[in-house]
Amino acid sequence: MDAISLSVFFSRIEAVCDEMGAVLKRVAFSPNIKDRLDFSCAVFDPRGELCAQAAHIPVHLGSMAYAMQGIVSAIDWHEGDMVIMNDPYLGGTHLPDVTVIAPLFVDQQLAGFVVNRAHHADIGAESPGSMPISKDLHEEGLVIPPTKMVQQGEMQQTVIKRLMQAMRNPVESMGDFTAQVSANKKGLQRLEELVSKQGVVSYLNGLTELNEYAQRLAGNALSSIPDGEYFFEDVMDDDGQGNTDLPVKVNLIIKQGQIRADFTGTSKQVVGNINCPLSVAAAAVYYVFRCLMPAHTPACAGSFRSISINAPEGCLVNASRPAAVAAGNVETSTRIVDVVMGALAKAIPNKMAAASHGSMNNIAMGSVGDKQHSAWDYYETIGGGMGASMNQPGLHGVQTHMTNTLNTPVEALEMRYPIRINQYALRRGSGGDGRQKGGDGLVREYEFLSPAQVTLLTERRTHAPWGLQGAASALSGENALNDKPISGKVSLHLNAGDRVTIKTPGGGGANN
Repeated sequence: MDAISLSVFFSRIEAVCDEMGAVLKRVAFSPNIKDRLDFSCAVFDPRGELCAQAAHIPVHLGSMAYAMQGIVSAIDWHEGDMVIMNDPYLGGTHLPDVTVIAPLFVDQQLAGFVVNRAHHADIGAESPGSMPISKDLHEEGLVIPPTKMVQQGEMQQTVIKRLMQAMRNPVESMGDFTAQVSANKKGLQRLEELVSKQGVVSYLNGLTELNEYAQRLAGNALSSIPDGEYFFEDVMDDDGQGNTDLPVKVNLIIKQGQIRADFTGTSKQVVGNINCPLSVAAAAVYYVFRCLMPAHTPACAGSFRSISINAPEGCLVNASRPAAVAAGNVETSTRIVDVVMGALAKAIPNKMAAASHGSMNNIAMGSVGDKQHSAWDYYETIGGGMGASMNQPGLHGVQTHMTNTLNTPVEALEMRYPIRINQYALRRGSGGDGRQKGGDGLVREYEFLSPAQVTLLTERRTHAPWGLQGAASALSGENALNDKPISGKVSLHLNAGDRVTIKTPGGGGANN
């Protein structure tokens, strides 16, 4: 194809992902999907290589790009099938992120896959919000291996029944699962229109050209990084089970545009749930290098072919079953970004930023008592300060790096759940000082109007986000129950009138 035709070709595939996302947002029942937009959509080729993705959640999309080939090669696909899965050790991230995969057949030939992944606040854990202070994968909810939820166009009622039996609110859960199926149906419809018009062979040849083009763009960008080895280390505060100051180390080995991220020396996997599967570590590494590529670089498999990853099996960033992983996807992934950016700051300081708030500041909550009577579950992440760069200050009160979910509007939250938001404001002065100042974090206070169980999974409460080139670190985060400090990872049983306050970290400052 000529340059214009190739651009149009890629834009049409990308538009399929965008339309899938629009359907998922509009059809879903839960605030996690319809308000916070905690979902991702993508298109893959017949081998499971990434073709295009919408601008959704980096940790979802990078992990799918890394693991999808292994998933699709293990299944006997037929037209009309849809497979559901969430197993972190088979290409998932953590149990609340449920993936639905559908194959596209054109003229009886497998032409590719459409995929969406969405966060379910209830995936069957005993702890409301399904983000518990866990020690084992099976404490975190229902583990779903790749399973045909739809087989040749027919919903598999035994599979649906097993899923719904594990849920506290099966009506809402079924609504979200149905929304995921609907999004894939729309994706199949739009992708079939494109492939049928172009022809399967021509479409697949176009994907080859697209990957080659993306590889050239990525290679040109990454070859500007000076050859060498660049080391950086940081720590996780704790695992919620008494293990503290857990190191995350990376050595970036760069030679003529080829990148190898070696995590040797990182802490071994721990009892608590900050472990993550290798697919999550890969997502974090891919994300950082994708930020260095031109904005018009297609987000397809070719963009990442020059990047390889080594992490010892059984370490914090390449955990082995059945290690708990609920917070690894949301907290450890952000620390992997910090160490990769810290290493690159030694090679290309003018293109890097200081550490951002470094935590998704997770809060999960819900009713106590009988699962099936007036049960409610809710989960959200809270933004913080963005790290400054040498050229500009950090942004205030935003999600950074591995998630770009929205906040749930206060009105939607208070209408749906027995919660009152007493305060939602910038945490003034929490960003690190420097010639360029880091962004400020947020303050969010929840008052519970009925008894509830609440779980906090937060980081950067003892180790502050670092500054760049000698600039100041940001303020660490703080959590409180009725104005009394509580730890970063904790499960609470609350009475009506109790208040939980979360003050998120700022971003580090930067000097030039």
